[in-house]
Amino acid sequence: MTTIKICGLATSEGLNAALDSRADFVGAVMFRKSPRHVDPADAAVLFATARGRAKIVAVTVDPDDALLEEIGRTLKPDFVQLHGAEAPDRAEAVRRLAGAGVIKALPIRDETDFAAVAGWEAHADHLMFDARPPEGSALPGGVGRSFDWTVLAGRSFARPWFLAGGLTPGNVAEALRVSHAPMVDVSSGVESAPGVKDPGRIAAFIQMARRT
Repeated sequence: MTTIKICGLATSEGLNAALDSRADFVGAVMFRKSPRHVDPADAAVLFATARGRAKIVAVTVDPDDALLEEIGRTLKPDFVQLHGAEAPDRAEAVRRLAGAGVIKALPIRDETDFAAVAGWEAHADHLMFDARPPEGSALPGGVGRSFDWTVLAGRSFARPWFLAGGLTPGNVAEALRVSHAPMVDVSSGVESAPGVKDPGRIAAFIQMARRT
C-alpha cells in the first residue's frame, strides 16, 4: 500500500482532514518565505493531536542550529525534512539537535539530477524526489510543478523514497503507475489557494493514492 504524506498543514481543519483520511505522515513548513509557514511553537500545539496517529515532519530549508534545537524542544517531530542546499554530513547534526530522523528532498528535472542521490543514501532515512523549481523561485518546493516521472522507472535506491511535485487527486494514480513510487507527498495539489488546504481534496488524494 502506498505511504502518503500531506505537507504544509497550518490549520486544524487541514490536519484533521489528513488524519481522518489516515495519512501516514503530516508535515509543517518552517520557512518564512512560504505561504504555509508555521512557527515551531504553534506547530507543537497544532500537531499535538497527530502524535501517535501519523508521523510528524518539520519541513525546513537550510535550518541553522538554533532552529533545529527549537524544533526538537517544542514540536518533537519524528522527522526533519531538509529542502535546501544542505550537505549530506549535515544530517548527523540534524539528528542530534532535533532528535529526529531525516528526510532529504532532492530537486529533479532530468536523469542528471540523480547524481546527488548517492551522497545522501548513507545519511538520510528517506529520500524525496521533488520537481526542480523554476529559475528565480524563492521557494524550493510547493509550487505545483511536476517532472517527467519516467526518469524514476526501473531505479532502485538504498532508502525508502517519496515522489513529490505537482501531484493532485487527478494525477497521483498515473504518477504511481509510471514511477512505481512507494511513497507520495503532496502540498499545493490539495489546496484551494496557496497555503489553504482543502479537506475534500485531501480526502480525494488519499483515496486515489490508496487505490494504486
